[in-house]
Amino acid sequence: MDGEERVIRASEIAQFVYCAHAWWLGSVEGRPSAHRREMRAGTAAHRRHGVGVRLTLWAARLGYALVLLGVLLGVIWWLGR
Repeated sequence: MDGEERVIRASEIAQFVYCAHAWWLGSVEGRPSAHRREMRAGTAAHRRHGVGVRLTLWAARLGYALVLLGVLLGVIWWLGR
């Protein structure tokens, strides 16, 4: 590897645990997977899921901000009456 450190990703460990021979063929021999269509579909599904997760996090943050705003307005109203 010419002195470079190699990053091992969790997906690569999972692939090795599932099938060490498939990992060897892809990672060491450099052979492409025979299941390219399925892999593209999986990548697209993971992207869609990631978008949904990010939207959910933003919605939760907006909800917390609105609750905080409501409490703040309630305190202001209570002190001003």
